[in-house]
Parts: sequence; structure tokens; C-alpha cells
Amino acid sequence: MESQNYGHRHPLLLLLNEDQRIVANCSRCGEKVSTPCFSCAQDCGFYLHKVCAEAPLELNHPFHLDHPLLLMQNAPYSSGEYICDFCDKEDDKFVYHCSCGLDFHIKCALFTFNIAENNLKELEHVALLLPSISTEYGDYLGKCFGCWDSLTNYTHFSPDCGFNLHEKCAELPFKLNHACHRKHPLVLQFNSQRLSCKICQVTRTRRGSGFVYGCSPCNFVVHIDCGSQSLLQVIESTNHKHPFTLFLRQVPFTCDACGTEGNHVAYTCGTCNIIIHKNCSSLPRIIKSKWHDHRLLHTYFHDIEDFRVLDCMICHDEVNTEHGSYDCSKCNVIFHVKCALKDKYSYSIVSLENEDEMPNESSISVIERNDAGEATKIKHFKHKHNLMLGPFVGGYENSCDGCMLPISDPFYYCSECDFFLHKACAELPRMKNVWHHYCQKPLTLISDKVFKCAECWDISNAFAYECCGCKRKICLRCVIALTPGSRTCLKHEHPLFYYIKRNGKCNACGYTSGDEAFRCKDCNFVLHRGCFSLPITARHICDEHLLSLTDHDDNSYSKSHYCDICEESQDPNRWFYHCAICDTSAHVDCVLGKYPFLKLGSIYEETGHPHPLTIVKKKYYYPDCDKCSKPCEGVALECSKSECKYIVHWNCVAPYSLQCSLWWGM
Repeated sequence: MESQNYGHRHPLLLLLNEDQRIVANCSRCGEKVSTPCFSCAQDCGFYLHKVCAEAPLELNHPFHLDHPLLLMQNAPYSSGEYICDFCDKEDDKFVYHCSCGLDFHIKCALFTFNIAENNLKELEHVALLLPSISTEYGDYLGKCFGCWDSLTNYTHFSPDCGFNLHEKCAELPFKLNHACHRKHPLVLQFNSQRLSCKICQVTRTRRGSGFVYGCSPCNFVVHIDCGSQSLLQVIESTNHKHPFTLFLRQVPFTCDACGTEGNHVAYTCGTCNIIIHKNCSSLPRIIKSKWHDHRLLHTYFHDIEDFRVLDCMICHDEVNTEHGSYDCSKCNVIFHVKCALKDKYSYSIVSLENEDEMPNESSISVIERNDAGEATKIKHFKHKHNLMLGPFVGGYENSCDGCMLPISDPFYYCSECDFFLHKACAELPRMKNVWHHYCQKPLTLISDKVFKCAECWDISNAFAYECCGCKRKICLRCVIALTPGSRTCLKHEHPLFYYIKRNGKCNACGYTSGDEAFRCKDCNFVLHRGCFSLPITARHICDEHLLSLTDHDDNSYSKSHYCDICEESQDPNRWFYHCAICDTSAHVDCVLGKYPFLKLGSIYEETGHPHPLTIVKKKYYYPDCDKCSKPCEGVALECSKSECKYIVHWNCVAPYSLQCSLWWGM
């Protein structure tokens, strides 16, 4: 049977033979074709599912009455790709698009249209699976596309047919009268505006946000599972001794458990005069947080005098002590509930108040103290000799063996060998939780291993924290920088705080980034994490003196803006290194080079050579590399045996994972 060509240059044939085997994909939806389907009469490889071929060019969808959905060959985006707002999968084929930003696969638009029209006979071909099979598909495929709840507890449609959907979600009533919104009935629809549920307050941020019951004139939505459940009149709380009673409101309120706004559905404790969201009745009372070394306790109300500062240790905004928060009684610090419970990787629930915390074993043992109680002589478990509290008569030209930044007061030094530690680096515990590290294992302090930091990607062999689970390593500079709290900077008078996803132009490198950065709350001062950890002083053969990190405000004495190392121009608004005595100026990366945090003189075991190799940096005499035969300028590996003249570039023998192209892109 010959039919119209549906936009194809040749006539199409309708194939109805169910026994006919076809190995091809539909030219509209991209999925495998089976009969009934259309095939090009001239056999040019063009196929269409019958459903895709007959899909209307404009679809007035009952779940989206505001605008029609238009069938387009490509999504109206520069990439030509889109993410389906029903199944959350990416595609670049035909799309049903709405001017408000909704996008659907053809099959998803028509599938949900049949559900809306209660045309369930069209769904009879979709196989039903037993709940136990859904676990094979992981967290993503184990979710219903309608309510985004787990599939394990319900019969659902087979993912082999392209849809994960509870049978109950395919049979939802189109309209719903609900006690939370008596003004209008709620209609089953797509949550095109990504509104939060008025019952549980949760906003599903993923594109495939499923169905909701909503009232478009009132901008009111509830999740289908929240709307379908009868509201409990009385609920017990996990963190409050009295039960809570249902209280339906039509005006906003502030939840006393989490401190955020709510409306419509609230639960109250008549004894304590507390009002909370429904979901907040199950807030954990005690948690172990990735953002703090001690346990955090949920409390409804606080006295202001209990805390040094009332700023949340995560977001740095003020915490209202008249509402609930998490706090540490040992450190007198406080956290917003939403910050402490940011995601499932950031905390674990403590079931018992006397449950042991992570051991906070010190890295040092004190041998002597002065009259003020300050430790003046210590033994660090990562060094064989005793360490003395500075000042060191030899000067401050050395770097800390912990963080590889220049030595500054206060610090410890070894009188028997060339070993230095900042006091703050020496006092770090042997085990620690590190913010942003999502593995549920603590990290252990290590040293003398060459590693690439999982946070800043710098190559180093100084101290680091290594995860007991995934074995990722984080340098001390990042550990200290990522510890919640304020930081100071040589170039700024106010304290700096670490923020996630805050746009701003970095005062040091001049680049604007939406990623993590240190910011000042009082003025528009921003530093990227790598810029924040720049060494304040550094040495280079271009000058006999120490070079100091300098910003443009200190550059009035410089008559020219050229780097004295590479002789290229430098932006006067970016930080650079400068010698005030010689008026030498240089780019940051020209001074520091590719590997500023490798300890020179330390041993590196390279299996291709019979002797231990020493990490060196050649400044004047450049012997030829035994691997590439080019002069060994910069960081190299030299045989520790004086009679052996073996020497190689670091990049010629080090694993690719321990190499870098440039350290700081100035």
C-alpha cells in the first residue's frame, strides 16, 4: 500500500506483515522499526513508525493547556539537542516543542496524550514487569516517569518498551478535589514552571519532573503522590517529644524546624507552640556531617549568646536562631538545616546520642611547653626527629613540608635536617572528613607520595589526606581552604568565605567563573581557589632576591608591563611577582613553573632505573635527558648515585596522571 511521503522525497509504502523482519531505525524518533511502519518505495533507507508518521504537526495536550506542542524536525537550540521533559533522556531527533520551553519525544508526547484521554487500550501492548526486576536498572531506570518514585513497590511498564511508569500512574484521575486548595479543582498536568509542591515543599529540579496536580490560575501544584494521599491528622516526630497536629493554612508561615517558608499544609505542636512542614517531622536529630568533624544536633531555638557568630558555616548567610538549625556544642558553630542536609552524600544519621565519633587522633605528641602552655618541642608522627617552635635562625626561605607554601610564623623546624611545618599544618589530625569529598569514608594523613590533588589537580609529594575508600588524595592547601570558616588574604583587609557557584571576576587572574571561589561579604573581592593558595613569596633565577606576590595597586613604580622571564606583555590588572629592589616583574606561572609543589631533593622510585631517583630542578647546567635527548631544564629526576649520570625530564618518565601542562593560566 502506497501512501503520502510525510516530508520524504520518495513515496512511502505501508508495511503490515508482522513476520517481516526489518533492521532499521525510525527517521523521526531514532528507535528500531517494527511493523506496522512506512518504508521508502525506492528502498533508500527511510523508515517511519506508523505512529510517528501520523503524529499531528500540532498537539493540544490535555496535560499542557496553556500552549500547543509543535512538531519540529530539530529542537530550536544551537546544539540541536534537547532533553525530554517526560523521560529525561537526551535526543536530537524530532521533538514536540512548546514556546514555554517544554520538549517531548514523539512517543512520550503521544504516550502521555493517550493517558490523558484515558485511552488505555493503546497501552495494552506495553508489557508489565514484576517489581523485583526494576532493581537491575539502577537508580535512574528504577524511577517512575510519572511520579519519580521508586518502581520497586508497584507493577510498572517495561523499560524495554521505553517507559518506566507505575500502572497506578497511568490510571490517575484527570481532576482532583483537595482540601489544600478548595477554590478550584486540581488538574493532572506537566509541571512546566517547576513549581514546588505545596504539601512537601520539594522542587524537583530535573527536567523530567513527571506529573503534578495543579491549578494554573493560582500557580498551585502538588506532587501526585502527595495529592493522592490522605493527610494524616496527627504525626509523630523524630526530633520532638510531642506529636504534631494537622493545620491547614492559606497564608505563608515560617517552619520552626528548618527556618524556610511554607504554606497551605502545616503541623503544629500545641504544647510548645511550634509549627513545621510535614516533611520536617522526620528531620534527623543528630547527624555526622562531611562539613564538620563533630556531630551536629538539631535544635528548634537557640540563645544568641551560645555562638561566636551566627553565620552558617556552609553558605555564610545569617542563621535565624528563632527557628531550627544544626549546631556543634563543642565548637559553637551553626548550620542552616538546608545546608547541613544539602544532599545524601553530605551527612549520615546518628541513631544513638552516645554513638562514637570519628577518632580525632592528634598528629603530634608534645615534649615541652613554655610558661604560656604553648608547645615548643613536639614529635610529629610523619618525621623521625623532634621539631622545635620557630623562629629559625636560618631565615624564612624554605617551604612548609606539609603544604609546600613558604614558611611564615608560627612554624616548627627540625634542627637535624631540612624539615619545616607550619603550626597549623602540624596540628592537623591524623584522620579528617573533607568537604566536597562524597565518599562515605574518612581521609587519612599521608606524606612522601607523589599524587595529583583531586580538588586543584596540582602535582605534589607533600602532605595529603587520602580517602580510605576511593584512595583519592587532597592536598593540605585544599583541605584547609575547604574547611568551613573565614580566611584571611595578604591582599585584602576583610575575611574571605568559600562559596559554591558564585559568579565573579577573580581579582588575581582576571577570569570570571561560576565555580567555587573565595568572596568577601563586605565588598566585591573574589579569588579563585588556586589564586587564593598562591605562594606569597617565591624564588627564581631571574633575580637574586625573593619575589613578592603583587597586585596592580602596588604597581605604581613599574614603568613597563613586561615579564622579565618570557619577555611577553603582562596585564597590569593581574597579580604578578615583583622584586622592589631590582624592579623585576614576572608572570605567576613563569616564576612558579609547572610543578611548584614538588619537594626538591626528595626520592622518587622509578621502576625503569635500578637506583632511587632524586627530584631536582635544573637552573643553570642542562644535561641531556636520557629519554628524549633534549636538555633537562626545569623539574627532572636525577640518579642519587653520584657515579651514575642518569637524568630524565619528569614528563618523560612520570605516569601521565602525574603530569600537567601548565599550573596556573595567567
